[in-house]
Parts: sequence; C-alpha cells; structure tokens
Amino acid sequence: MTSRLANHSSSRLGGADLFNLEIIKKYDKAGPRYTSYPTAPMFHAGIGAGDYEATLRRVASDDAPLSLYIHIPFCNTVCYYCGCNKIVTKQYHRAAPYLELLLKEIDHVADQMADENGDCKRAVTQLHFGGGTPTFMSNDQMRTIMAKLRERFNFVAKDEGEFSIEIDPRECDEDTVRVLEEIGLNRMSMGVQDFDPIVQKAVNRIQSKEETLRVLNEARAHGFESMNIDLMYGLPHQTVETFNTTLDTIIEFSPDRIALFNYAHLPHMFMPQRRIDEAAIPTPQEKLNILEHSINKLLDAGYVFIGMDHFAKPSDELTIAQQEGKLYRNFQGYSTQADCDLIGLGVTSIGYVGGGFFQNKKEMDAYAELVEADQFPVFRGYILSDEDHLRRQVIMRLMCDFALDYSQFESEFGIDFKNHFADGLEDLQEMSVDNLVELRDNGLSVLPAGRLLIRNVAMVFDEYLQKKKEGTSFSKVI
Repeated sequence: MTSRLANHSSSRLGGADLFNLEIIKKYDKAGPRYTSYPTAPMFHAGIGAGDYEATLRRVASDDAPLSLYIHIPFCNTVCYYCGCNKIVTKQYHRAAPYLELLLKEIDHVADQMADENGDCKRAVTQLHFGGGTPTFMSNDQMRTIMAKLRERFNFVAKDEGEFSIEIDPRECDEDTVRVLEEIGLNRMSMGVQDFDPIVQKAVNRIQSKEETLRVLNEARAHGFESMNIDLMYGLPHQTVETFNTTLDTIIEFSPDRIALFNYAHLPHMFMPQRRIDEAAIPTPQEKLNILEHSINKLLDAGYVFIGMDHFAKPSDELTIAQQEGKLYRNFQGYSTQADCDLIGLGVTSIGYVGGGFFQNKKEMDAYAELVEADQFPVFRGYILSDEDHLRRQVIMRLMCDFALDYSQFESEFGIDFKNHFADGLEDLQEMSVDNLVELRDNGLSVLPAGRLLIRNVAMVFDEYLQKKKEGTSFSKVI
C-alpha cells in the first residue's frame, strides 16, 4: 500500500517517504502529546486555591477571550481502552448532586472575575463539555448548566464561537440533540473507535453503525456546524482488513473531522485496560500497517492531515486555520481559537489561566467538600516562567505549523534562537540526517516523514523532558 500525507496545499507524499519502518522503529519511543507545556507531570501541590483565586482576579479585565471546559465524569459502562478520568455508574441520580456542585463552582469562579455590577466582561468564544459522558446529564440538567453559564459569563453569538460536546451515540436520542442545539451548542464529537463486533466485544463498547449514523444525521438536521468522529487503532483483534471496513463506513458518513488515535496500552496506569487480552493486541508491525492504510485511505477520500492524529475536510475551520498560521493546541486537541485563558470546571478538570495551570481534585468526595465550603478545589498546578512561555510557544508552532521561523521568536522574546536552543538544534542533527527535518539558518521545516513523528521533534525543545529523560508516564508516539 502507498501512503500519502497532505501539507498545507494538500499535495500528496509517497509512502516510502512517510513509512520508513526502520526510522519509525528508531524513533517510536514514549513522549508527551503536548496538549500543554509544561506537561501535567510537572504540576505540583505548591500551587493551590489561593494562587487560582488571585489569578482569576488579576485577569478579570483582560481583553483576551475565554474558553470554558466542563467535566462530566460519569459513564454508565466502562470501555476497557479508556484512560479518561471517569466514574462508572448506572445510578443516574448521582448527576443531581454533581450538578449542584458545578453550579456552585461556576458562581465561585465568576464572582472572582466579576466587575462592580457582578458581570464578567471577557467574551467566551469556546466551550467544551467533556467526560466521561456529558449526556449522562438529563436534558433539563444540561439546560440548567448552560443557563447558569450564560447568566454568569459573556458568551459571543452562537455563530461566532466553538461550543462543543463529546457524545456517546448510545446515550443520545433526537430529543437530546434538539436540546443541545437549543442551549447553544454547535459542534459535536462522537466516539466510535471501531465498528467490528469482535473488536467491540473485546473492549466492551457495543455500538452499531446505525445508531451512530442516526445521531450524526440528527445533529446535522439540527444545525450542528462541525462533526468529529474518534477512531482508534491498535485495539485487540484489529487487522488492516477489519479496520478498512470501519473506514469505509466512516468515509460514507462524511464527518467534517476525524481523529485517529493510537491505543496506548498502559494497564499499570489505567485499571480497565487490565481486562484487555494482551495476546489479541495487534503486533507493532500490524499496527503500523493499519496506520499506513488508514492515512492513505483518508487522504484519498479528500481529508487533510492536520497533525498528530487529526484529519479534516479542506473546507473545515481547522484546515483553514492551519493554512493561515492560526491553529492552536490545548487540552481538547487542535483548535481554531486564539490562545485564550481556559477555565476548567468540575472534578479533575484542568485550566490554563493567566500563565498558569490549575487542576481540580480528582476524587469526588474531596472535590465536593471544598466546593461546598466555598473554596476552590484546586490541588495542584504550575506557574510558567518566561522560559516556559518561550518553549511553550516553540512547541505550539511546531505542532500546528510543522515549521519554525526563528526571527519571530527572536523579536518576541529577545533571544538569539540558535544560541538559546543550541542543545536542541544539535539533537535535531540526527533527525536531519534521517530526513525528518530540514535545518536552515533562519528556521526549520518538518519534512514528510517527520510529521508522523512531530512529538519527537517537539521533545528536543522540552527542557524538563531533557533533564528527566524518557519516563513511563507517556504513550508511544506511534
């Protein structure tokens, strides 16, 4: 099979350039996904509620927009592959007390950012409900959350922002879709992973293509502007042939975006993965074959490779933002929104506000106790230094643009790029010899084979990773 990868102009690349097996084997080590920098292992307990409160007050009158993330932790069944922070339960009544906690936390955050009239002036241009399964909440509970958010925050018009939700099609009917549109959401992401019944049984995610297509069609009928479908390669019993059938179905569905995730088998970190039969997991070679075939097929179907594991149609906002150099990356992945402050709400959520990361308590009882006591449930975080901001921006542009223009960083941060990053650029020499990157006097470009290994390229600029060397808390890059 011949693989191709699209650049900004959607040109195609040969499979020999992209899938050099020796090069992939050489560089396929564990590394961060860089949804944040510094990465979560650098967060520490020295940052707490007082720091968060002071930061919220300090940024209250900033001009930059806001992004809100709301974490709904509940799922009614456990998918064995999942590494998310979740609470598996069929007791839907547990949503009611959690709703009250969310409303209280929303008020507490908004109070710190409000002016003398009690209004938060900063515009909310992005909202994301994640989980868990956000639609574990009832339709009325979703209405209540959004009513509270709109009461306390200043939302832009629906057609001017990205307001999204993650959906399990098994937990979503037409009434749910109608209510989600009614409360102002305009984007939806659906988990599929694989339609093969043997694979679904092995990972405890039984989901028919009929119910998935039903929700997708209902969302389109109710005016949702962008639909994303998540797929996963490397699951037990997958082969190129079986996954090709799933790809045929997805391409026929024609979602605006497709995320093709690598299954990271880390049973020492995620207990549900211990239920997966390791003997049924594809070999590294078969996994590469699945990835190669999938990229080839998606590009032939007209999708553009955005980066990491994301594909989008040429007309999609992600594609356009990348072409214009306006693509960003945050905890939800690639985004078209500017690098705005992100406020995390709910148990275990992470925010990025005023140059710092703040994470809420992971245990429900501890989270509830603090929120009920009118305290912020922050238990750890990280305040970025000037050096962190520089390296964060370098890694961001690499992940989004596949290129760096040294002069941009020199003018913004007052550095001599080549001197400042001499060690990192030296580390890239070997990648240059292996045709992963092209190094120039005034910048660098990531070459075709390097795009699949973009995490490796970014890692040479990660100051903390270079000090710590490779750890076990990250997944393999391929």
